[in-house]
Amino acid sequence: MSLNYTNKINLVLNNVIDPVAQRNADRWLTSNISESDKLIIQNWMVNEPKVFNNAFYKNLEFGTGGLRGVMQLGSNGINKYTLGLASQGLSDYLSSENKENREKLRIAIAYDSRHRSQEFALEIAKVFSANNIDVFIFSELRPTPILSFSVRDLFCDAGIVITASHNPKEYNGFKVYLSDGGQIIPPHDKDIIHRIQNTQITDIKWSGGTGLIKEIKDEIDKKYLQEVKNLSFRDQSHSDLKIVFTALHGTSITLLPKALKHIGFQSVEIIESQAIPDGNFPTIISPNPEEQEALSIALKRAKEINADIVIGCDPDADRVGIAVKNNFDEIILLNGNQTAAVLFNFILNQRQSQGSLPSNAFTASTIVTSTILDNIAKSYNVDNLVTLTGFKWIADLINKNVEREFIIGGEESYGYLIADFVRDKDAISASALLAEAASYFKEGGTSFYEELLKLYSKFGTHLDSLLSIVKKGKKGDEEIREIMLKLRNKTPKKLGSYKVNKILDYQLSQTKNIISGEHTDIKLPKSNVLQFIMENNDRITVRPSGTEPKIKYYFNVIGEPVKLQDKNSYNIIAERLIERIENYKTSISNF
Repeated sequence: MSLNYTNKINLVLNNVIDPVAQRNADRWLTSNISESDKLIIQNWMVNEPKVFNNAFYKNLEFGTGGLRGVMQLGSNGINKYTLGLASQGLSDYLSSENKENREKLRIAIAYDSRHRSQEFALEIAKVFSANNIDVFIFSELRPTPILSFSVRDLFCDAGIVITASHNPKEYNGFKVYLSDGGQIIPPHDKDIIHRIQNTQITDIKWSGGTGLIKEIKDEIDKKYLQEVKNLSFRDQSHSDLKIVFTALHGTSITLLPKALKHIGFQSVEIIESQAIPDGNFPTIISPNPEEQEALSIALKRAKEINADIVIGCDPDADRVGIAVKNNFDEIILLNGNQTAAVLFNFILNQRQSQGSLPSNAFTASTIVTSTILDNIAKSYNVDNLVTLTGFKWIADLINKNVEREFIIGGEESYGYLIADFVRDKDAISASALLAEAASYFKEGGTSFYEELLKLYSKFGTHLDSLLSIVKKGKKGDEEIREIMLKLRNKTPKKLGSYKVNKILDYQLSQTKNIISGEHTDIKLPKSNVLQFIMENNDRITVRPSGTEPKIKYYFNVIGEPVKLQDKNSYNIIAERLIERIENYKTSISNF
């Protein structure tokens, strides 16, 4: 099927075809993509204009760490061609940075359990090889953190993971790391994006070149697992702790059981129905450990065998969710902030008690993560450095503070990093230390949950919530922009029952004090984020997601300290805080 010029004009004039989509598609149709793909695009144009418009109304953009989108043909999808463009642009960038050509460039590639991940990994390996870059590609699926580890271990100039992390099954992505093992940040991201934007499909090199493609087998695994074992504070069996572990059909099954065994855990029950890697994620609605449904099978099994802790990782094993017993002997999920608080305190306490906490130590968190982490770090005379959302910024803090020792970093979205042999959030090492913390508490006659309540009794009850509103497609993009614009230009003076004291606009790098009218600078990179500090020190943050078609509202509220002698104290306080959060949600989402 082919369309003549008159037919195309008529479709545009009749508002059937988006003109931007038409221009983008024309570039594809006049390129060297396969004839079968050209036929699909032309068929969409005539018979499925909505599909056509969604596939081509924009070029898929780099988000927090690379490309992520629905697997579909077109400039707005994850497919062979968009990944080829990204790989060619990255190759050109790496070559330009290596002008002296002292030695051959090297890149590491890993992939997760999603549909077509291995296929895409092999396709991009060809592009890098054709650009005279040596490629080290894992022979089987592997977690994202081990890719970060391998980049530094193999002295690579960059690394790629084909993954869409915890997104729904329709998604895939292209996550980029540079030689430090961290995700790309300015100015590198802008330079890479510029290269990609100026690359045409006809520029992609699919074959030829002098780059070698070498398989990585288990040699990197062994080094990484030894580093995880070195994190352990104890050299003995943890046989008293019962663990239920689910891989949620992802990559954590390749390394987490080994990591737990290495540091002495003997009672680990794996949810076999979710142990097989499968891009359909057949037993769950969404492979996101932040959602209770994803861990429902594991939670049920934990109740049946009276387990102490449930551990569940997302498909590329950079995020981990846990469930533990509360003081009513019910197994409940903890959110990312709660888990981070206990983990931070455990790590710092162990380092201090063993005399290995240096005076130049620091921890790290992000602007949307609970402020209780600041209080915990301060109680050990340790600085908690706060940066932008996304673990790439925590990796950047590690790079910028090489004279200091990084202890632990965490973010509200279930990501944690202990030590710096990986430069991204790492569910494998975090899970191992979370299990060790639970074992330590149990042997000491307490529990993970009780330790959380102790922190709430000391620093006040911190409760956190996230409201994510999905806004799909071109219309959704426009709605998100309008929301951010309205919040900037018509800033609310009151949210819920409380006045707004300060507004932090990270895009303008400026804080405005509503009471005094004074402005102060924010010393962080610019980002499309707005943060409202309330008169009672609660905090509300709004930002578009960098990886999904969503606008996100983060609520961090603080209440009175928990009374440890009162078994119901936390629940009573939490109920009041939940009501406050709901008022905030209604107020800001209706603004």
